[in-house]
Amino acid sequence: MENELNKKVLEQLIKVFSDDIKSAEESYGMLSVTVSKNKIYAIIKFLKENTETNFNFLTDLTGIHYPDSKEDLGVIYHLHNFYKNHRIRLKIFFSTQDSYVDSIVDLYSGANWMERETFDFFGIHFKGHPNLTRILNMEDMLIHPLRKEFPLEDQSRKDKNDAMFGR
Repeated sequence: MENELNKKVLEQLIKVFSDDIKSAEESYGMLSVTVSKNKIYAIIKFLKENTETNFNFLTDLTGIHYPDSKEDLGVIYHLHNFYKNHRIRLKIFFSTQDSYVDSIVDLYSGANWMERETFDFFGIHFKGHPNLTRILNMEDMLIHPLRKEFPLEDQSRKDKNDAMFGR
């Protein structure tokens, strides 16, 4: 690791959660750590409340979908320490059949809307969320539109020349 702050944060995470750290890398100066799904709440709480890490702001929370992978769904968290201008990315992965993750609304109130949006578009359920309902799509919608389960275009169309679209 090039960044000293990243080294210190990773050392503290390994010291407390060694069995739950799956991988860590630094790209473009940002530490990115993949952790166990069942410990994400404890890890985020530690990073927020520890006086040395003090990640006091949730910048972003979103879902991801890799349909060809065994653990095809995931959640990415971006945390920010304003005092040191330091950022960290946390990632968790799990299967579609086990799409339940602990809510962090009680740690960061801004997570309320982000978790609802992630539920709406990816179908990831956040346990303990105060109002986990669709936020942007219709309530009776049966799919989660950002999952890559359906082709983007109608595959039965014959009137298009794909070569014109770089395919």
